[in-house]
Amino acid sequence: MILSTHLVRTNRKQRASSLLFVFCLFLIISCNKEVTRPLTALEARGKSSYMSNCIACHNPDPRLSGSIGPDVANSSFELLSARILRKTYPPGYKPKRETAVMPALPMLENDIPAIHAYLNSFKN
Repeated sequence: MILSTHLVRTNRKQRASSLLFVFCLFLIISCNKEVTRPLTALEARGKSSYMSNCIACHNPDPRLSGSIGPDVANSSFELLSARILRKTYPPGYKPKRETAVMPALPMLENDIPAIHAYLNSFKN
């Protein structure tokens, strides 16, 4: 009788511990997930252009540095235009990296507004 009472108490404690563990794990996962909204049509076009043309050097996640290029999330329209079209920087801009590897990509001129929208869809 004493053994069966001990087993029942142990099982209850184990179940309670397991439930507490699962609940805590759920909270951790829920809190760490970034709440995302659907991209607008312009942002989606920008993402497509970014993924097709930029991730060879920049990170697929624009908030992170790439193998060659720096993080580019929240870049200004002026910076994107200068870098993509003319391979320059806007007046007074201090580059994140001192390289001149990025080529001019004039074929992306019509995509700059979309790329800008996508890169600025990330929270700071």
